[in-house]
Amino acid sequence: MSLVQAVLLALLQGGTEFLPVSSSAHLVLLPWVLGWEDQGLAFDVAVNTGTLLAVIAFFRRQLAGLVKGLWRWVHRPASRRAEEVAEGRLALQILAATVPAAIFGLVAHRWISTAARSPLLIAATSIGFGLLLWVADLRGRRQRGMERLGWRDALLVGLAQALALIPGTSRSGITMTAALLLGFDRDTAARFSFLLAVPISLLAAAKTTLEVAAHGFPASSSWPATLLAFAVSAVAAYWVIGWLLAWVKRQSMAVFALYRVALGLLILALVALR
Repeated sequence: MSLVQAVLLALLQGGTEFLPVSSSAHLVLLPWVLGWEDQGLAFDVAVNTGTLLAVIAFFRRQLAGLVKGLWRWVHRPASRRAEEVAEGRLALQILAATVPAAIFGLVAHRWISTAARSPLLIAATSIGFGLLLWVADLRGRRQRGMERLGWRDALLVGLAQALALIPGTSRSGITMTAALLLGFDRDTAARFSFLLAVPISLLAAAKTTLEVAAHGFPASSSWPATLLAFAVSAVAAYWVIGWLLAWVKRQSMAVFALYRVALGLLILALVALR
C-alpha cells in the first residue's frame, strides 16, 4: 500500500466514522471503484484504533467520571453522591447497550465480513437508513436530555447499534436515529452515540488484533503506511467529533440524509455500469 492510499483510506475512516453516513460504505466503495486490493486486517486495526483514541481523548473528562461513578456504584454504594449515581447509571447503561451488538457480531461475523459487503446491500442500507434518519430528525420531539435516559432507551439504542454491523448502515447514524425517535435532542443523541462507540470499538479492536496475531503480523515495509494511517484517522476523527457536536446544536440532520441517499444512488449507478 502506498502512503497516498493509506492517507486517503485513513481520512475516509476518521472523517466518516462518527458522521451518520457509514464509514464502512466509504471504505468498501473507494477500493472497489479504484481497483485497490483489500487493505488488510493490520490496517483496519490501525485506523479503528485511531478513531477510538480520538473519541476517548475528546470525552476524556466525561469518561473518567463514568469510570469513577461505576466504581462507586459497585464498591461504595453507601458513599455515592447524586452526581456519581447518575454517572454510574449511565456507565452501566452504556455497557448494557453494547451487549446486543457484541452478540450479533459474534453470531453473524462470517456473513458480515463476506456476503454483507455487497455493493447492492450497501446501497440499500445507505438509502434506507438515510431516509429513516431524515424522518427521525423531522418527527422526533427533541425534548429529552441525557439526564432522562432510561434503561429501556439504552436497550433500544443498543439494539439499533447491532444493526450497524451491516455495512452501509452507519453505527453513529442508526444510534442517533433511534435516540431521535425516542424524543432525545440532537446533542444528546450525538453524545450518547459517541460514548457508545468506546466499548464496542474496544471489543472490535481486541477481536481484530487477535485475528492479526493469528495470521501473522505484516512485513516491516508496510508499517510506515500503517502508522501514518493511525495518526491521520485519529486527528480526522477528533476534529469531526467537535464539528458534528457544534453542527447539531444549530442545524438538522437533513444534509446527512440527503448525502446517504445520493451515495446509495451513486453505488447503484456504478453497479449498473459494470
